[in-house]
Amino acid sequence: MNSSSSLLTVPIGLLKIPEYPSGDLSGDDLIYLSLVIPTYKERDNIDRVVRILSELLDQVLLGKYELIIVDDDSPDHTWEVARSLISEYPQLRVMRRQQERGLSSAVIRGWQVARGQVLGVIDGDLQHPPEVLLQLLQKMEQEADLAVASRHIEGGGVSSWSAMRRFLSRGAQVLGLIILPGVLGRVSDPMSGYFMVQRRAIANVELHPVGYKILLEVIGRGKVGEIAEVGYVFCERKEGESKVTWKQYLEYIHHLLRLRLSTGRLGKISQNMNFPLGRFLRFGLVGLSGVFVDMAVLYLLSDPTTLALPLTRSKILAGEIAICNNFLWNDAWTFADVSMHQNQWRQRLKRFLKFNIICLAGLVLNVLILNLVFNFIIPNRYIANLIAIAVATIWNFWVNLKLSWRVTDVK
Repeated sequence: MNSSSSLLTVPIGLLKIPEYPSGDLSGDDLIYLSLVIPTYKERDNIDRVVRILSELLDQVLLGKYELIIVDDDSPDHTWEVARSLISEYPQLRVMRRQQERGLSSAVIRGWQVARGQVLGVIDGDLQHPPEVLLQLLQKMEQEADLAVASRHIEGGGVSSWSAMRRFLSRGAQVLGLIILPGVLGRVSDPMSGYFMVQRRAIANVELHPVGYKILLEVIGRGKVGEIAEVGYVFCERKEGESKVTWKQYLEYIHHLLRLRLSTGRLGKISQNMNFPLGRFLRFGLVGLSGVFVDMAVLYLLSDPTTLALPLTRSKILAGEIAICNNFLWNDAWTFADVSMHQNQWRQRLKRFLKFNIICLAGLVLNVLILNLVFNFIIPNRYIANLIAIAVATIWNFWVNLKLSWRVTDVK
């Protein structure tokens, strides 16, 4: 692994940390700390980051730590620069991800190949002061399950944030306390991306991170007992540009809601019944978007004030357009964990054909119910259509769950 030409193999499949470190390690070869550094376009920083971290950790953990750089195939070839440093820093390991993107999943992929008892993460841009690592290590050696570097306790703060960014950060924390108090109430800085965790606390737990804030996932799904915090001052970048955008705040809210649903009472019921509640909710939201598409197209085709086509023909066309809409959203969102590993056009076409056949069968059911309700029960085309859509949606979800998407799961 330490030759100048080697790169770590990128794990695939579930984002789950193994209980025991990878590799055949024993005695003096055991690693205490595995520190993951996720990077994207950090070519100008990476040499300095590795040097500073190595000099610092050599003082306290010489030969007992590793640095794992996980780069998302940066266009500036950050991974290549990092790989060139391996001969100088034997504790350095480098992973280049080409099929996945995202800071949180990058951290977990790094932890999956880690050999340490303690797993950590630090930014690759020196906005997290490296010297705080020593305080975090001290907390871990005192048997903490999780040690978090916080901006919101004594000794912490931010160097030069705008009033708007401070407002958004605090607002996000308050929102989190409302949605998920049992998780965010345990730490003062739940949006911190600088922490260490005992491997045992998150081993064999399937993680589902969203966006940048992996700490929420660790606390919400892990077996985390004692939590310790140390203060740090968040520094502004000296090289490169900030990657914080409005998208990260939206992903944070999405993450909160997902954790609320999956770890709350409904989540426990779902786990006990082995029912994919998260997928069902996403499938339902996608189906709702299809309702609007279906209704809009049905109006344009069949209404006497527009094209005035026959009801049955209009319904078939409207339903097929809605099916296309639903497939695109389901493939990109509901079943994104499958499609990201099977992203060739032939694979996507195969999924679409399966999805379409099942939904076309649902469309036949939809048309039959529409005509039945419209002609014999409720002589209103829109109410009848809503009833038909509801029945067809149940059919589509259940059959796709059991047949179409099941067979495309990653092995």
